[in-house]
Amino acid sequence: MAEIVDGALYTNPRPAMPHAVAASLLGYYLTGPFQVGQGGPGGWWIIDEPELHLGGDVLVPDIAGWRRSRMPNPPDGAYATLAPDWVCEILSPSTRRLDLDAKRPVYAREGVRHLWLVDPADRTLEAFELTAGAWTRIATAADDEPVRVAPFEAASFSLADLWP
Repeated sequence: MAEIVDGALYTNPRPAMPHAVAASLLGYYLTGPFQVGQGGPGGWWIIDEPELHLGGDVLVPDIAGWRRSRMPNPPDGAYATLAPDWVCEILSPSTRRLDLDAKRPVYAREGVRHLWLVDPADRTLEAFELTAGAWTRIATAADDEPVRVAPFEAASFSLADLWP
C-alpha cells in the first residue's frame, strides 16, 4: 500500500494478522448498526481502506465513515475527495509513526471530526474529537471493556472481541 503525506511517499506491506483481524471485526461491529441499521440508527457509510485524496495528500485509513447526510452515496471512482466524519487507524509497528505523526494533522486540517486509534499489541482504543482544530481525547478502553464512544455511542461492543 502507498500513501502520500506532505509530499513524501510512504509504502508499507500488508498488515500482520492481529491488525487485519482487529480492522475486520471493528468494521463488522460498526456496519450492522450504523450502515445497515441492524440494532442501531443507520445513516453511515463504513468503508474499509478507502483511498482519500485530501488536498495534495493521498491517505488510506484502515476504516473510515461518512454520515449519509454528507455523502448520500459512495463515489463511483477509486477514491474519495470528501473527508470522512470518522477515521480509525489500527496501529502497527510499521505504520505507527505515520499514523500518529503524519496522518493525524492531515485529518485535523481536513475537518475529520472523530479519530479512533486501535492498538492490537496493547489491546487499547483511544478516541479523539476535533475541537477548535486540535484533537481532544474523549475516551479510552482497554482489554475487554465495553466500547460506546462517539460518534458511535448508539451501540456498543466489547473491545475483547477485536483480539484473536
